[in-house]
Order: sequence, then C-alpha cells, then structure tokens
Amino acid sequence: MPIRFFVAGIVPIGLMALCTGVVSAQNYPDKPIRVLTTTSGGPNDFASRLIADGVMGSLGQRMIVENRAIVGVEIAAKAPPDGYTLLHYTNVLWLMPLFRDGLPWDPVLDFAPITLTMTQPNIVVVHPSVPVTSIKELIALAKARPGELNYASSSTGATNHVAAELFKSMAGVSILRINYKGGGPAVNDLIAGHVHVMFGSAGVVAPHTKVGRLRALAVTSAEPTALAPGLPTVAAAGLPGYESSQWTGMLAPAKTPAAIIQRLNQEITRVLQRADAKARLFSLGIEAIPGSPEEFAATIKSEMAKMDKVIKDSRLRE
Repeated sequence: MPIRFFVAGIVPIGLMALCTGVVSAQNYPDKPIRVLTTTSGGPNDFASRLIADGVMGSLGQRMIVENRAIVGVEIAAKAPPDGYTLLHYTNVLWLMPLFRDGLPWDPVLDFAPITLTMTQPNIVVVHPSVPVTSIKELIALAKARPGELNYASSSTGATNHVAAELFKSMAGVSILRINYKGGGPAVNDLIAGHVHVMFGSAGVVAPHTKVGRLRALAVTSAEPTALAPGLPTVAAAGLPGYESSQWTGMLAPAKTPAAIIQRLNQEITRVLQRADAKARLFSLGIEAIPGSPEEFAATIKSEMAKMDKVIKDSRLRE
C-alpha cells in the first residue's frame, strides 16, 4: 500500500479550504452582522428587529437591520458567503423569478436557507356589495359573470397576487387583476367599493372585517388559524387542495459554511420559540414557524413547482 505524505509547508487546496471554513465558523461572529429586509414599518421589518435584538446577547455581536426592499435581494446574492450579510425576505424572493426573466438573482443557486421565520395567511375578502358569503358562492358568481369581477393586488409575485392567481387556476374562473403599488392602496380601494375581491394578509384586512367594512369568506392556509378565528379554509369551503400563504425566511449567500448556517439557525429559532416573541408577532397577524434549513429549502422547492405550473398555464409570465 503506497505511503502518502505532505511536503512540509504545503497543504492541498481542498484541505486548506476546509480548514479555513472551520476556523471562520469557530470564530464567527467577530463583527456586526447586517440583515437586509423589506421596507420599513411593515411586519418583516418588525420581525427582523425582534430577531436582531434577541440574538445579540448570545452571538456577542449586533445585528443591524437595513431596509433595502427588493434591491436588498441582489446585494445579498452578491455578498461574500461569510455569514455577515443575511437576507430576511418573503416568498417574493423565489416566486418573482417565475413571473419575470432577467432578474439578477437565482433563488436556489444564490442563497442558502437558514430557517423559515414566520407565515401570514391571507384572508379572502369581498366588498359588502358583492352578493356572496362563501367560497362556493364566489366561484359560482365568477363562473356566471366571467371577466366581470376583479381583484386587488400589489406587486407581481406578492402573496396577494399569487394567492388570487392560484385560486383562479384551480377554480377555473376569470377574475380581472387590478394592480396597485402597495397593499395599503389596494385595501383602501376595496373598502371604497372600487374593486370586488382581495386575498389580503390577515394582519391588514382582519381589522376591517371586524367592523363590517369588508366581508371575510375564508383563509388561504392549509389549516384554520387563530389569526382568523371561525373562518374555514378555502380548501374546506369549496376548493379542495388549495393553499397559499406568505412565507418569510432568513437566508445567507450561497456557499456560506454549514457551521455558520447551523449556528444562525439555532439562535434565530431560539428567539422565535419564546412565548413573548410569538405573542408580539401574533398581535401583528403573524405566526412564528422556525424550522430547519432543510425544511425551508423544501418549502421553496414545493412552492416554486406548484406556482410554475399555474404561471405557465395562465400565461402570466411577463
């Protein structure tokens, strides 16, 4: 059997890279970590800061939250894979590329999932003038009046857009999309009666359903949720197999060392499992759902496969 040896002072490249990765992971973090997220003031901003405050003590370094909106995705994709630039973003990250060509990031190749952090189910709501009180009645009305009903949505790939298009595809109905620059203007026009339907996030539309400005029909999640007590799921109320929610997760640039990914997963999960953190998020219409990197990767893969078919069948690609 041949004897193999290394010449003194010479280390194979592969072993050098492995050693470097171990050392960097052992010393991590030795400087502040920045977390890029969506615009300021929204649920993602709040959750990002809650996580940042919660992990600071155990990590021994600050997490600095930067509100960079969609630009932050590209910045994170091109950042060094050293664990010092993270991205806290919604499923727009992995759904928008299904709608548009030429985006400067690939949701699978450019990122390493750390953990899902939270979910926000949508609520199917209608203006009180729309003569329906259930999902079955909404489907029947849309089939009886093809192209006459419309729905409000924000940007392409946003959860309220995706949820509505999935509904249309599975129900076989034609409902016109009315696009807005944000969820706020969309809800305002729905309340005013300028549009008929919206698949709005629970935290945004639930207060309006409680006072009668909007009528709630069902939740889009796979199971009933305490965020909308008493409401059935869309699947149970007339469209079996339907499910659509806003997922948010923490990611790092691709090729970030596995030891760093696991450390961050452990610390973020610990924060999100605290009762006080869950309660604060719940008050905003958010459910904390931390898990493993593998579970997060599986969620991305599953939702991309499901929506890719819907987008192709409906010719929604821009």
